[in-house]
Amino acid sequence: MEFEKRPMVNWYDVQQLASTGLKTLISGIFGNFADKREMEAALSPGASFYNAADKEELWVDYVSDLGDGFNSTYTVAYSLAQAKLSVGGKELKQGDLLIMGGDAVYPTPEAAEYENRLQGPYNAAFPWKDKPNHTVNEPYTRQLFVLPGNHDWYDGLGNFIKLFCQKRSLGRWLTEQDRSYFAVRLPHKHWLIGIDVQLNADIDKPQMDYFRKILEDPAFEAGSKVILCTAEPSWVYNSWDDKNKSHARIQFFIDRVLYGDDKCPYYDKNRDLRIAAILTGDLHHYSRYEQIQNQTGRVTQLVTAGGGGAFAHPTHLLKEKIILEGNHEATRKSAFPTASQSKRLAWWNLLFPFFSVQMWFFLGAFHLFTTWFLQSGSRDTETFLDAVKSTPDLGRLCTLIYDHIRHSPSVVFLNLLLLVGLTFFADTATGKKKWNYIAGGLHGLLQLLVFYLAVWAFAVVNMHHLQLDVRSGWQIILFSAEMIIAGGWASTMIFGIYLLVSTLIVRNHPTEAFSSFRWEGYKNFLRIRITPGGATIYAIGIKKSITDWEEQTVDAHAARFRPKQTIEYTLIDEITLKP
Repeated sequence: MEFEKRPMVNWYDVQQLASTGLKTLISGIFGNFADKREMEAALSPGASFYNAADKEELWVDYVSDLGDGFNSTYTVAYSLAQAKLSVGGKELKQGDLLIMGGDAVYPTPEAAEYENRLQGPYNAAFPWKDKPNHTVNEPYTRQLFVLPGNHDWYDGLGNFIKLFCQKRSLGRWLTEQDRSYFAVRLPHKHWLIGIDVQLNADIDKPQMDYFRKILEDPAFEAGSKVILCTAEPSWVYNSWDDKNKSHARIQFFIDRVLYGDDKCPYYDKNRDLRIAAILTGDLHHYSRYEQIQNQTGRVTQLVTAGGGGAFAHPTHLLKEKIILEGNHEATRKSAFPTASQSKRLAWWNLLFPFFSVQMWFFLGAFHLFTTWFLQSGSRDTETFLDAVKSTPDLGRLCTLIYDHIRHSPSVVFLNLLLLVGLTFFADTATGKKKWNYIAGGLHGLLQLLVFYLAVWAFAVVNMHHLQLDVRSGWQIILFSAEMIIAGGWASTMIFGIYLLVSTLIVRNHPTEAFSSFRWEGYKNFLRIRITPGGATIYAIGIKKSITDWEEQTVDAHAARFRPKQTIEYTLIDEITLKP
């Protein structure tokens, strides 16, 4: 299948911002009125699980937040398709199962985006081949299970269900689920459970009933260890914002469904079920917290592995210790990139105008439009530009601005639109919460200052030094070019500085400050080995994505694109989940 190699999503593309914002709004309003999870339950009654417990040793791959730019997505897909990887002196086998933990595509889940950003790269990395006629040691296909993230939900899960809930293939990975959540029985009393939390909503009753039926099955033995997969790092979000209830919902599912209560048919206080690990993505980095339960002393590993292809998220905003439901403490054990590497990446925001050229010209055009209204609002023959072209000081400039805008409601409206918009752009879920509005307000005021200083400077140059008449065609053309190019650049430069200060000093805007420069590096995924001795999670890091690929057409069953450079893997973390 031919596909288009897409670049990383430009989140500050004005058209992209408008489209994604509209779909986010619509999905948030109508999501609860058209919950596809209830339709899934109606179309697939019963509660079946995939049984992979017949092997002495089983490998599971986990990747999340994929389907973005070709280079980063394909670097990870190519790595997942390799039969073995040598990482940190260990030979790590390809997973018999592949788990995609959320946000399979960006920015929105149109069929074309899935095709170009996910299906194309994964089909090319691990091409389909027919079942061989002779016996082979390695299986010719792998099983695939996928959880939806918020970006998959933006169309109400329509395309997600078509791709992943109808027994289709993605390369040689075969989908096995018929709902947006699943249960997999692993060897040696291990289970992998994936839950669909929709758009940060409650876990629906049909989904809870499904898992309760799974837990009633005799295969769910006493002493089972559960690896729980979800689509967001609720413990991190809870540590940033105590009003965020996503972790409370996860804990409710664990307490009332997995552990059960005395009203459940499978309830047994001696059952000894253990949540060994919770795996998630949504934040595009690797981090691990270790949670110790106060009463039992049992350890649960809280792992964020969202490095499947999307831009890298910061780690320097992660807290060292967090307190979760039940007063359980969790301690951060590792992160990739490191905090110092994360802080160094933030400085790329100083190149914000060049990463976001559309925003550059949009702000320049907005300022030009405001100037037009400013000129049109003049009450006498002397326009605003005429008045300021020889103004010697800022005090006199402020007086002239006041005299002109008090008779121009349209200019006041545009000024307030800019000021209020940038104030409420401030991220109040992290850092100093609502105090962050102060930083946002200062940013807005600085943008207004830049605008009026630019108008003053261009008027002085054009009409005082170049002696151009304010109404002449050359002056209008020159002023328009100056405002769009120089004025737009100054505004986007201020925007980049605001994002830099926000992430390094105010400690907010983790997404906005790092989506701006769309860093392709610091990818990661997990390889999990299940043996009679327990489970081991290997976190594999890729500091640099490959950008130079060589296409091969000789072997239709081999990877279509091969890297011209060696992919360098780092063993970020090795976690042992003991029996």
